[in-house]
Amino acid sequence: MNVTVIGTGYVGLVTGCCLAYAGNQVVCIDNNRQKIDDLKNGKVPIFEPGLKEILQRTQQQNRISFTSDLSEGVAAADVIFLALPTPPQEDGSADLTVILNVADQLSTVLPNKYCVIIDKSTVPVGTAEKVQDRIAKKAANNFDVASNPEFLREGHAIEDFNRPERVVVGVNSKRAETVLRKLYKPFTNEERPLLVTDPRTAELVKYAANTFLVTKINYMNEMAQLCELMNADVDMLRLAIGADSRIGNKFLNPGIGCGGSCFPKDVRALNQMALDYNYDFKLLSAAMAINDQQQNIFVDKITDHFDDNVKGKTFAVWGLAFKPNTDDIREAPALVIIDKLIAAGSKIKAYDPEAGENAKARYRKLQKVEILDDKFKVLDGAEALIIATEWPEFVKTDVKAIAKQLKQPTVFDGRNIFKAEIMKSAGFNYYSVGRRPILVK
Repeated sequence: MNVTVIGTGYVGLVTGCCLAYAGNQVVCIDNNRQKIDDLKNGKVPIFEPGLKEILQRTQQQNRISFTSDLSEGVAAADVIFLALPTPPQEDGSADLTVILNVADQLSTVLPNKYCVIIDKSTVPVGTAEKVQDRIAKKAANNFDVASNPEFLREGHAIEDFNRPERVVVGVNSKRAETVLRKLYKPFTNEERPLLVTDPRTAELVKYAANTFLVTKINYMNEMAQLCELMNADVDMLRLAIGADSRIGNKFLNPGIGCGGSCFPKDVRALNQMALDYNYDFKLLSAAMAINDQQQNIFVDKITDHFDDNVKGKTFAVWGLAFKPNTDDIREAPALVIIDKLIAAGSKIKAYDPEAGENAKARYRKLQKVEILDDKFKVLDGAEALIIATEWPEFVKTDVKAIAKQLKQPTVFDGRNIFKAEIMKSAGFNYYSVGRRPILVK
């Protein structure tokens, strides 16, 4: 099929590359000409395992191309994906300005044949109808607007697209359904179903899925607080409840809260949508409050250990991305912790395997934050190590090597990557989440 993807951000680029790899002819459009030039030269603007290799291979096969010309890019399209930003507004609702502006532009350049325009971005309920209305004002061509939410996990996006647990499409016509069934046939089967519904339900699915996961994460974070107070074993607790098939063992790791481009944004957006319909979604309000408090509780552990005086002290931070296997620092808990320590007068030396450059750009004007390219260099002269992202290379570290370089053997583990008994035997002051602290000072 001839596929056009408008927007070469995380979702758009992964979608375009994977569909090209499956044998479709794909055109990706973006108004950032520098990004288009880089993509033409095989340069990927984000870190996502496997994406660069797929891009370069599909380019060699002439299956994918890039342009900034909207009219040229959609001329032959059977389907047009809208993979555009929907940033949060002050009230938490999604800003549809970019999507609706593109819809206006599409109304005058649609191909001279039937096509399906697909909302791939995470958008509020009712967006497909708005896009339909905006395009129909000027378009004489026959088209449908569908909703097809993405469920890509950063760090696992290629796997998630090629072997999805499900594909959800929201359509208003059998003709659009037929097109989407054909498009997704290589990716779906009985075990990986294509679920067909109406656009409004499809739009709600992504919000429902993400907010449920946020709620599950923050339930476990609340239980972790109880474990600390009651001197219970949070690790055995999560294993025991996760063994229940009705609950499952995923998203039960306590920590310093969730971040990224989706979870916090989608919780706020769904909460605002509920308010727009005069519904008080109490569980969402609680989940947001719990998530926000996790970083505060963790910073309190740090300041309490130093008797409320961290001014002038240097802290090493391992992990800046909101999760492993990505360079995305959007709403990363690490940054909240760093900002709070800087406000208290501390200095920071930080390292992340992939997110260092993004963090440098964020903190370029702050002399109190230094981003280094070696996890051991940041330990030199530091009062303590703060672990904010559970990268595999951190998990495998010899803890004795950490102790040698710190001023004092003190670790604040926001992701529980180390076993408490190992840290105790190595002589550390060790703070984690949901466990009683180990103190040897």
